Amino acid sequence: MQKRLSRKHFRVRLEDMIVTLRQEILSGKAAIGSYLPSESDLEKRFELSNASVRNGLKVLVEEGFIEKIARVGNRIISPSSEQKTVIKFGYVHSFAGLVEMEELLEEFAKQYPHIVVHPIELPSGSYSKSLKQYMEAELLDCVMINNNNFQDFVENDCTHLLEPIEQMDDLYPFLTEPFQQGGHTLVRPFNYSPVVLCYNKKHFEQSQVPLPDSSWAWRDLFTYGQQLSVKNERFGFYFYLPSRNRWPIFMLQSGTSFQTDDSGNYRLHGSKIIESLEACRDLLDVFPRILSESNADAEALFLEEKVSVIMTTYFFLNQLRDSNIPFEVSPLPGLQDSSTLLIINGLAVNSRSSNKEAAKLLVDFLTSYEIQLLLRRKTLNITAHRRAMEWEGEESGYRPSRFFLYRDIFPTFRLITELGLSNYQLKSIQRDIMLFLSGLQNSAALSSRLEQLLIEAKESNIIHSS
Repeated sequence: MQKRLSRKHFRVRLEDMIVTLRQEILSGKAAIGSYLPSESDLEKRFELSNASVRNGLKVLVEEGFIEKIARVGNRIISPSSEQKTVIKFGYVHSFAGLVEMEELLEEFAKQYPHIVVHPIELPSGSYSKSLKQYMEAELLDCVMINNNNFQDFVENDCTHLLEPIEQMDDLYPFLTEPFQQGGHTLVRPFNYSPVVLCYNKKHFEQSQVPLPDSSWAWRDLFTYGQQLSVKNERFGFYFYLPSRNRWPIFMLQSGTSFQTDDSGNYRLHGSKIIESLEACRDLLDVFPRILSESNADAEALFLEEKVSVIMTTYFFLNQLRDSNIPFEVSPLPGLQDSSTLLIINGLAVNSRSSNKEAAKLLVDFLTSYEIQLLLRRKTLNITAHRRAMEWEGEESGYRPSRFFLYRDIFPTFRLITELGLSNYQLKSIQRDIMLFLSGLQNSAALSSRLEQLLIEAKESNIIHSS
């Protein structure tokens, strides 16, 4: 009986060795061209005899995973197409061109020929919802997710879909902290950007207007923006008002946040937050409210030179690389302070993926120094890897002279969560704020309405998440 039990355990250990080594090869943990540990090391690791180890290795040779080289060892070879691991990588459709995603995935394929990456572009509208649905259905192994999407996952109690991932020392803490929960890092930062001004230097020269700098307040932009405008030709300043990466900035610059009193109610009448929205409305009395349906359309107007100054991000600068526009960047003007919104794009692994090891390899590859340096040199992205961004050398194309101003404005970076509201609450008040900014509601009515909506949204979100 004991002998039969031992034989059963032997078969289990032998199968474990074959399955483990096969998976390490397919996942990329064991690299193509490298050698497996010596037979004596495998004997100790899997508690098998030398004969059993050789039988197991023979199976892997027959399956086409390794080749035995006499007096050298067992070398890992590239599996056939039928044996390759396929991982599905999801990201916003507009993202690929901004970070040279096709080239990055080609580099990954060279380094890991046994892993095939299928890119899946998702619509930017309701991206968080699509991401959740695809991940739950196990249709994605690796995903691009920003800090706002992550907050949606937190509020909808679905961060369990994100596999804990190793934290990198070469990243700024302020990039990693927004993606941490329960003592785990769930998303690895990839690139980031503050919201800044981008302007056409030629228009400023033509209008003889001073160039924007960190001393500007919004009233300076009002004044000079009107001088930049040319009737029937261009506007001086424009941004897409309804974007949640734009209008909340004015509230962030109030120098305060949404807070409840001892009774759990919001008191907004005469608050600095309402004052900040009034300043935004004053801006819109001078400049057009809506010329487009998205940030992309607003940025297209800049590309057509129909706008001299826009609120945008470093992500958009990549669309300007092949243009003839002499563009430059500047910090946002300030109200009570000069806060700007920080947007962080990161990479995550689906906890339900059957190919988690391969998906983690893709995350490690895209956030490695070599690939982040490639992005630093070939694009206008701010990569998450600190050392890669500190590289100095000959630039491959036009880079604005003030490109690195983002380093000087680190203290002004704010996350949208610092307003003290959930994403659900922000969505609930957007329509009324748009009405106010369009002149269809006064400050007193807005204050009362927001106080009501914020409580209703808070209670509704608690019920929904529970």
